[in-house]
Amino acid sequence: MRRLPTGVPVLLALGLSLLAGKAAAQQTALPPVTVPPATSLPGWPPADSAPGALPAANASPAWLPRGGAELQALDKINARTTTLSVKLGQSVAFGSLTITVRACLVRPADQPADAAAFLEITDSRKDAPGFRGWMLAAEPFVTTLQHPVYDVRVSGCRG
Repeated sequence: MRRLPTGVPVLLALGLSLLAGKAAAQQTALPPVTVPPATSLPGWPPADSAPGALPAANASPAWLPRGGAELQALDKINARTTTLSVKLGQSVAFGSLTITVRACLVRPADQPADAAAFLEITDSRKDAPGFRGWMLAAEPFVTTLQHPVYDVRVSGCRG
C-alpha cells in the first residue's frame, strides 16, 4: 500500500470538510425575498389610467417620462446581443420573447443618472418564465427576467 506524504491526509480532511460545509451552506433554505412594488417610482404605472399613460400633474418630479426604452437583449445560447428600441405601448420580438414597454422614466439632470422601464415579457413557449415589472438601468440585479435562454436589461430611455 502506498503511503501519502506527511501532511496530505490533513489537507485532504480539511478540503473535504470545507466542501461539506459549502454543500451544506448551498442547501440551506433562504427566506423568500419580497420586492415592494416600485415604491421609489410613485404613481407608475397609474392605477386609474391605461398602461403607458403620462402621470397626473401631482406626481413626483423625481422621475421624468420618456417616449420609449432602449433595451439590451442577450441570447445566452448563441452569445448574441441585440439593442432594441421600443416605443411606449408597443411590442418587439426577440427570439421566442415578446417584450412590451408600458412606461420609461429617467432621473432629472440634477440627480444621479438612472432609467427605469415597466416591462411585460412573455415567452411563446409553453411553461417558459415571463416578467412583469420595473427594471432599473443602474441596478439591473434588483429585478431581472429569470429565463434559461434570454436576458433582457434596460439601458436607457429615449424620446
